[in-house]
Amino acid sequence: MEYSIQEAAKKVSLKTYTLRYYEKAGILPPVERDTNGNRLFFDNDIEWINLIRCLRNTGMPISIIKDYVDLFLKGDETISSRRQIMFGQQQSIERKIAELQGYLEVIQSKVKHYDDLISNRQSEGNVSTKINCSK
Repeated sequence: MEYSIQEAAKKVSLKTYTLRYYEKAGILPPVERDTNGNRLFFDNDIEWINLIRCLRNTGMPISIIKDYVDLFLKGDETISSRRQIMFGQQQSIERKIAELQGYLEVIQSKVKHYDDLISNRQSEGNVSTKINCSK
C-alpha cells in the first residue's frame, strides 16, 4: 500500500517532521518520491519506521541505527555485522531488565511492609534499613 507522509506519520503515530528527520539522518532507507518530489511511503517503509522506533525506545543511539541501516543497504555480506549490532542491543536491554528487576524487588518489599502495617501485623518501629536501591 502507498502512503503520503501525512498518512505514514499518522499510521506510526509520529510527526511528519520526525519522518523527514529519520530520512535526512540516514536512519530510514531512502524513501521513494513521486514526480512532484513528494515522499511516498510503502508498507516496508512503515516496517522500517517501526523498527527505528523500537530501537530508539530501547536506547539505541541514532549513530548505531545509522550504522545498521548502512550495513543493510550494503547487502547480505553484512548479515554478521548486523546481527552483532542487534545482539549488543539485546545484551544491553537484558542488563537494564535485570537492574530494573532489582529495583522492583525493593519496591515490592516496601509495599508488603506497608500492607503489613495497614493490617496491623507489624509495628511502625520495625522498618527495614537493609534495603539498597543503588545497584
